[in-house]
Amino acid sequence: MAYLLGIDVGTSSLKAVLIDESGATAGSAAEEYAFSTPRPLWAETDPEVWWQAFLKVAPNLLEKAKVTGEEIAAIGLSGQMHGLVLLDAEGKVLRPCIMWNDQRCAAQCAAIRERVGEAKALALTGKPFLPSFTAGKILWVRDNEPEIYSKTAKTLLPKDYFRFRLSGEFFSEVTDASGTCLLDVSKRQWSDEMLDACEIPRDWLPEVTESTVVSARLSSEAASLTGLLEGTPIVGGAGDQAAGAVGTGMVNDGDISVTLGTSGVVFAASDVCRLDPERKLHSYCHAVPGKWHLMGVVLSAAGSFQWYRDALCGEETALEKETGRDAYELLTDAASGVAAGSEGLLFLPYLTGERTPHPDPHARGVFFGLTRRHGKAHMTRALLEGVTYALRDSLELMKRLGIKPDQVVASGGGAKSAFWRQMMADVFELKISTLNATEGAAFGAALLAGVGAGIFPSVEEACAQCISTTGETSPGPDAKVYKDFYPRFRSLYPALKDEFEALSHVVEKHFKET
Repeated sequence: MAYLLGIDVGTSSLKAVLIDESGATAGSAAEEYAFSTPRPLWAETDPEVWWQAFLKVAPNLLEKAKVTGEEIAAIGLSGQMHGLVLLDAEGKVLRPCIMWNDQRCAAQCAAIRERVGEAKALALTGKPFLPSFTAGKILWVRDNEPEIYSKTAKTLLPKDYFRFRLSGEFFSEVTDASGTCLLDVSKRQWSDEMLDACEIPRDWLPEVTESTVVSARLSSEAASLTGLLEGTPIVGGAGDQAAGAVGTGMVNDGDISVTLGTSGVVFAASDVCRLDPERKLHSYCHAVPGKWHLMGVVLSAAGSFQWYRDALCGEETALEKETGRDAYELLTDAASGVAAGSEGLLFLPYLTGERTPHPDPHARGVFFGLTRRHGKAHMTRALLEGVTYALRDSLELMKRLGIKPDQVVASGGGAKSAFWRQMMADVFELKISTLNATEGAAFGAALLAGVGAGIFPSVEEACAQCISTTGETSPGPDAKVYKDFYPRFRSLYPALKDEFEALSHVVEKHFKET
């Protein structure tokens, strides 16, 4: 029996999953870690944290699954997108990774938009030039850390740095590279025009392949540290959203999923490269060779719920320690006793700025409509409703581009909540489906490894063989309530946009360090 190893280098944890040739999960393991926010709107991680997490996860997983390194046919990689890892000529990390949810490079992005033109940038990269993406982060280092910039020899995305640690090789692949704003998405290759506009040397970038191509092999050093076999093939893999889409079977034209992780992602597979003329949805190469996908992102989705739990819900976290019952479950149980619409309380989930449909690093979180009647349960429900309204924004944009969903596949940690799934069905006015595949991006990475190893003939056939529907949630009577409240949610950002920016400048003036 051959096995496939999928590894996902996530925002707050590294996860690895082993599957067999039928797609059945043989075992999984994860290791959590933290990232830092040294200033408002900044987010950084030491890449060594990811590697040390894997050195704990790999032997643990092999032991749990009773699988040897010799039995693993291939490795697939996935990871958080858009992050910037800078290496010197000797392959040493020069500074902490600037992460996807870091918003510090707004000025650099504005300068490139002015130089290239927004229409041209969209035609080349499939998206506007925003602080979330990698290219602006490179330019920020150039402008603010010139000594580090001068020592730079390679720029890598998080999962591709991980590939380097596994193999000593520099490679990326089309899905993750699509999120740099340096790839010509329609041609599936680096854009010389964008590189020239950003004055980024071509040799700083790794070779880019399709997601199913064997790009490297496990080094002897990595094998000795992990229990894996030297020479094991490592396929290109995919950024976490494309890998997660493979892991949920979103590989055919018009398939739509919502992933409720730290960020919330609305994903639509497409046989053609669709470009949003409003530049609100973003186009990427899919992990399926010759296909693309559209993506809308809420930067703080389940991340908003995590913030809320950690900052305001000490009672529930204490009860979790005492009783073992999950704090999120305690909170949603209480929220279920509040009527849909939270008695007029609305929440904007823009805790780390926003991307879709408001590409605004200055946007902030807001509770709107508070009265003395509102308690914690109202706030919990309003928060979940706000995140769900924000996800619907992306669905509405996809409909304008000709995507006509009859259902949405839900995945990620937030989708485990039946309460939240019903809320999504009601807010979206669409059926919500769940699947047998629950390992997310790591599972998708393992399937891609299987295609690269020749175990599956194609990505589509791998998904058809390994993934099936396990549950469905249909819209209920609360859908009528949300139909009235959703326009009120949508009206808030335009009303507050200028104040968000003004507040950001005051914060920068008085709170540069935290």
